[in-house]
Amino acid sequence: MDDFQEIADRVGIEALRGEFTDAAMMRDRPRLAALFTHDGVLRMPDVPVEFTGRDEILTGGERLQSQWDFFVQNSHPGVIRIDGDTATGRTYMHEVARLIDGRSGLNFAVYHDTYRRTAEGWRFAERVYEVRYVDTTPLAGRAPGAGGAAAPATETAEITEITETAGADGGFAAPAPAERLERAVAALRANGFTAELLNDAAAARARVKELVPEGAEVFTGASETLRLSGIAQDIETDDRYRAVRPRVLAMDRATESDRIRRLVATPDVLLASVAAVTETGSLVIASGSGSQLPACAGGAARAIWVVGAQKVVPDLGTALRRVEEHALPLESVRAQAAYGRPSAVNRLLVLNAEPQPGRGTVLLLREAVGF
Repeated sequence: MDDFQEIADRVGIEALRGEFTDAAMMRDRPRLAALFTHDGVLRMPDVPVEFTGRDEILTGGERLQSQWDFFVQNSHPGVIRIDGDTATGRTYMHEVARLIDGRSGLNFAVYHDTYRRTAEGWRFAERVYEVRYVDTTPLAGRAPGAGGAAAPATETAEITEITETAGADGGFAAPAPAERLERAVAALRANGFTAELLNDAAAARARVKELVPEGAEVFTGASETLRLSGIAQDIETDDRYRAVRPRVLAMDRATESDRIRRLVATPDVLLASVAAVTETGSLVIASGSGSQLPACAGGAARAIWVVGAQKVVPDLGTALRRVEEHALPLESVRAQAAYGRPSAVNRLLVLNAEPQPGRGTVLLLREAVGF
């Protein structure tokens, strides 16, 4: 390889690394995912997460970014070693961040990279993120809000969903530890539900594809868990299923209300999430409109609930508190942006047991996903 080719390769790899930082800062997950090869891997052992392939990098990164209040990433060039159509290198990172649960700090880290030449140019075959220093001292500054004003503390607590832990105080965003998850699964099974404990949203996404039969009429309830995991998109865009939600959204509310009501109440399969799962084996489902409650309660021939680890609580009283104090404020922010009005707990459904064997399945995750 001549010197000019090596210079061109180094420029291409440096541009790739700069594009990554820009996409991260701009929260442009599709662009960031496209910087990886189709089988590329993003590993962050200290988080801990690992995403393989562009689809996982896109949806997994979206879950992580949804916890930011603000995030600033500065990258500093490191070594590059080129070997034909592959290369290795390192990028040094200095990051400042605050999460919407109030935690903040700064860190210094290293990306250990493997690059591959493709028809699209140089792409990441692998990025491994290694944290070298962390300082969790609360930051004194603020991220500017609209018009340059600092965002109120009450606003930053309600901006969007929390996907990681809520800190040492055991808040409602914190994933339950393994022993509590296992207790919940055992109790759900004792109460007649089919319950499975899965590692993460990617595993749930794959499992749903196994559970939902081809040709089934499937209603996907409004759920950040389904959206962030990619499950809603899988069902609603795959012609192997008869997706109810896209059909309903295209129907006239004034003239077809009865047809809409029947479609959402009695699908072959309901896919949804819940507001809380108790360690005694109950599911708590809150709703502003009540549209998905009939299917949950028994109208659907089969129901599948995908549930993040942060939704496991000790008992029903704590579950109701989680609905009011945690899920409702977050859902109200989403509803305000989507519909121009806040949400409300107008209807509440508690499923204490499943009397029809095999009807209700709970896919409980070890990671926090959704509200």
